[in-house]
Amino acid sequence: MKNWIRKSFVVMVSILTFGLVSPSQLMNNINAGKPSNPAAAPSGSFVQTPTLAEETEFNRDHFMEELLKQAEEQSYQKFGSKIKPIIENEFRTIILPNIEQAITETAAQFPEEDLRNLAITEQPSGGHSEKIFHIKNSVTNKDILRFHVRRDQPPQEGYWFNFHYHTYHDEYQSHYNLGSIYWAKNTPPKWMS
Repeated sequence: MKNWIRKSFVVMVSILTFGLVSPSQLMNNINAGKPSNPAAAPSGSFVQTPTLAEETEFNRDHFMEELLKQAEEQSYQKFGSKIKPIIENEFRTIILPNIEQAITETAAQFPEEDLRNLAITEQPSGGHSEKIFHIKNSVTNKDILRFHVRRDQPPQEGYWFNFHYHTYHDEYQSHYNLGSIYWAKNTPPKWMS
């Protein structure tokens, strides 16, 4: 009977935390608090399970994976259904690794307590605006990195998408190039269309 309750508890916690706590972490925490000799536990006592905050330790690698996944999703949302199918492969092989490198290098500058406050903005800009996403400090609401894509049209070369980012280190003045993708001679559709 006790195993059935324990298993039910593990399933319930897993569902409620949406994977933030793995069942093995939970079982390790429960077993760590359980006395090795049940007879040694005072009568009427219970094993106190750790609070959710104690169970979910900050995992830098997992946090970075989620941040990079959101960056990719925001980029595809920015491209929309007309641009994405045409540039998706080049974006994934040329631009996305550079975005990941920029995010990783910037994140390495932050201690864990500050890193956990970083978040990606909710919505890319449509139309002709350059914004793909920004990474900001959710406590101070200040941008850390701004990822943009600009439509360039060099004379007689057609249209190019120039991917770049700006950083708070120089107050967003410099363009840090991530790469360019050729579109075509014809005008590209608006973003998010």
